[in-house]
Amino acid sequence: MTGPNLQEIRDFLVRLAQKAGPKITSANPSTVDTKKNSSDLVTETDKAVEDLISSSCRSEYPDYTFLGEETSTSGRLTASPTFVVDPIDGTTNFVHAHPYISISMAFVQDFKPLVGVVYNPFTQHLYTAIKGHGAFLTSPRIPSSFPADGETVDSTYETRRLPLRQPAPSLPDLSHALVTVEYGNERSGNNWECKIGTFNALARAKTEKEGAMVQSVRSLGSAALNCCSVARGDIDVYWEGGCWAWDVAAGWVIVEEAGGMVVGGNKGEWEPAVDGRRYLVLRSGAGKEVVEEFWSKIQGKLVYEDTD
Repeated sequence: MTGPNLQEIRDFLVRLAQKAGPKITSANPSTVDTKKNSSDLVTETDKAVEDLISSSCRSEYPDYTFLGEETSTSGRLTASPTFVVDPIDGTTNFVHAHPYISISMAFVQDFKPLVGVVYNPFTQHLYTAIKGHGAFLTSPRIPSSFPADGETVDSTYETRRLPLRQPAPSLPDLSHALVTVEYGNERSGNNWECKIGTFNALARAKTEKEGAMVQSVRSLGSAALNCCSVARGDIDVYWEGGCWAWDVAAGWVIVEEAGGMVVGGNKGEWEPAVDGRRYLVLRSGAGKEVVEEFWSKIQGKLVYEDTD
């Protein structure tokens, strides 16, 4: 029995992303519901985009499983060939008309991400990767000058291999790093205290207890695009706890194919599960010593009952 044709799956997911994109860019989210709390949002557009993607996947690949944010009840993967989808990763940004959002689609088999497609329909940045075949960014070509009145804007596209800087510069330690973190929707309890304490330690001066003195910290609101920024090389490190497989599966293979690595969000987790809900993502050029340094700054331990 032949295995899945990963190139065909990649091309299929790219077409789906481009088809779903206008549903997002033309939407004006007027119906906004909450799930866990007021920071955990869902709109009618999230549901419509997932419906489009899930029906297309089931029609084209009826023997494969589908795991989507808006329809999953467990968030857990199996070994079966599975499409793992977040229809709008960054719903809070979407609701606030902040264009840092993405459609995130992955193909996972035996718990390993094999294909990743992440598309920001507002910027028209398309990130793709196939396991063993590299990671790429396709985006509008930037014109060399601003068009004069009446001139047509050049809308051609270019595809570049990731990371954008090759070879990737070395990252000697966290004091040279631009780090991305996310607050998530848990705003009390152990995981919240762990996050806040760690954010503090990352930013604190090295002369203070446990300080890493990173160059700066960002919180941008889309796990998939955060991973893609790491793959590009313009974010050095991304630490996350509380997101789900559909948030990271596509970005995971894009990062690895760009020469980066994904390890666990707690100390010693060198082989994290895709649905493990805690991750440390590093760009190409960052070695294991940066992982160890980051782990040493974590104030406590991230614990999620559905995975531990």
